[in-house]
Amino acid sequence: MKLYKIHFDPLDRCGECPSDRSLLQVAQDLEIDLVSLCGGLGTCHRCKLQVLTGLVSPPTENEKSTLLPQEIKDGYRLACQTYPLGDCKVYVPPESLTALQRTQVEGLDITVDLDPPVHSYEVELPSPSLSDLRADAERILGILYDQHRIKCSTIDIEALRTLSLQIRSSDWNIQASVRGDEVIAISPPSGQHLGLAFDIGTTKIAGYLLDLDNGKTLAAQGIMNPQIAYGEDIITRLTYAMKSPSAAVRLQRLLIDALNKLILDLCTPIEAAPEEILEVVAVGNTAIHHLLLRLPVAQLATSPFLPAVSDAMDIKARDLGLRIAAGAYLHLLPNIAGFVGADHVAMLLSTGVWQTDGVILAIDIGTNTEVSLVNNNHITCVSCASGPAFEGGHIKYGMRASPGAIERLRLTDDRVEYQTIAGSPPTGLCGSGILDAMAQLYLAGVLNTRGRMGNHQRVSTSDGQREFVIVSKQERDGQPAITLTQSDIRELQLAKGAIRTGIQALLESEGRDEQDIEKVVIAGAFGTYIDIASAITIGMLPPLPLDRFLQVGNAAGMGAKMALLSSSKRLDAQKIARRVEYIELTTIHDFNRIFMKAISIG
Repeated sequence: MKLYKIHFDPLDRCGECPSDRSLLQVAQDLEIDLVSLCGGLGTCHRCKLQVLTGLVSPPTENEKSTLLPQEIKDGYRLACQTYPLGDCKVYVPPESLTALQRTQVEGLDITVDLDPPVHSYEVELPSPSLSDLRADAERILGILYDQHRIKCSTIDIEALRTLSLQIRSSDWNIQASVRGDEVIAISPPSGQHLGLAFDIGTTKIAGYLLDLDNGKTLAAQGIMNPQIAYGEDIITRLTYAMKSPSAAVRLQRLLIDALNKLILDLCTPIEAAPEEILEVVAVGNTAIHHLLLRLPVAQLATSPFLPAVSDAMDIKARDLGLRIAAGAYLHLLPNIAGFVGADHVAMLLSTGVWQTDGVILAIDIGTNTEVSLVNNNHITCVSCASGPAFEGGHIKYGMRASPGAIERLRLTDDRVEYQTIAGSPPTGLCGSGILDAMAQLYLAGVLNTRGRMGNHQRVSTSDGQREFVIVSKQERDGQPAITLTQSDIRELQLAKGAIRTGIQALLESEGRDEQDIEKVVIAGAFGTYIDIASAITIGMLPPLPLDRFLQVGNAAGMGAKMALLSSSKRLDAQKIARRVEYIELTTIHDFNRIFMKAISIG
């Protein structure tokens, strides 16, 4: 039997497949974890991919009834129903991947015209002599101009402290890294030119190490924000910081220590030194921004919730304790308001929605969710306190997205089909699994529109409240059953209600209706993994055709990377922050009516 080569983008995996094996099977052979609740029977419709080149079997009746006509025209297929008829190249959408592999896709390179604020130049210095008695610093500044026509007026003091030793140990051949009119680092000519982008979330921190010469992402990694030990939500964290100066210092030190460890973890695999990092860009919400810089936060926690500063900032990284190049700077993108920060600016920047005509909804879902409505170039924005429920917080069997977490779920009669991260035995529910469970219980009639849990074979009572058994004690070999309780449902209603309230409030403020929305861009860690159909089912998102939704992953991180590589993108970020009109959600007319409607299911 003839073998065909199948290439899977953007994971860059390639393997051989005979014509009697489906694309799902070859993906599994290559350890590509496609979502497949039904085990390849074609009933869950989750293993969608796009055939870019090559011949495959024609669409089945099942696919024709499941996929939109335009999707089929564009080459979208179900992997379990599709067989190769020749060499093929296919694209795997992020929503078809399990959580761990979807995270890999988030670290892909971005396309931007390279214009970083830092440039490095090789400089060959003449040896000093009795006829040339210039100081080492003046010698470097002069030769920089002579050899590269670069005018610099100063050298960073920390760079100066090692300068004389550096130039002599490298036999008068050095690399000078220049930012504006300042030399920020002196290094051997063989050194790398690296930049670092951080997306500092309330719960998680994402770090990206980039090559400033070509824009490539060399390493990417995520860690938990250690400040979570002092409050899952921002208000609790701010309250702690307000207790005393030492409390604010403790929160800042926790974050700086975590960033320094992340720097080492990013550098080690590529055999780079932290001292080769010449520029850092960081984004986060306004509270995280203030805690990082140890700015006053009392005014953030009380109405009218004003930031101490909203403009973009450039500060020496060492002043915060970041251990990178001697004179390197940390650039912080601008904030918009007290609860809409630079991370939302970065999301709008990377998605380009701020320059789009028409009616676009941009949602960055997290512990705090920001929603922007682009209405023919007019941008309005709200902040929604969605809380930690969709990240597993305050849910009895909720957990982070890690091996063993149920991430996809379907209910058929009394049978629950589920898929766990990494195929590990089930240990709990992560955000996407929680959302699926709520939607499936509503569709099966177990939940009514008010969220009340009714009767079902899998519904029981424990500790005085009703709960739905997802994985029974018997299925877990005697371990406690994994359930979704009535209290969990209430938490989820509040979380999804906050998001839907923000959406509806913006639409009403702009005189728009849900059906006017031409595209919904969904960003953020949780937003990346959710099933859009489930989110629509429970009423978290507007009931629009699925082809109007676009999940873009960690768009804030991508925006930070763009600002790292391009000075012009930093200017764009400032334009965005000035253009966005922030609306305090609770001041919107008829807020209570909107919220009470938003917490209902369906």
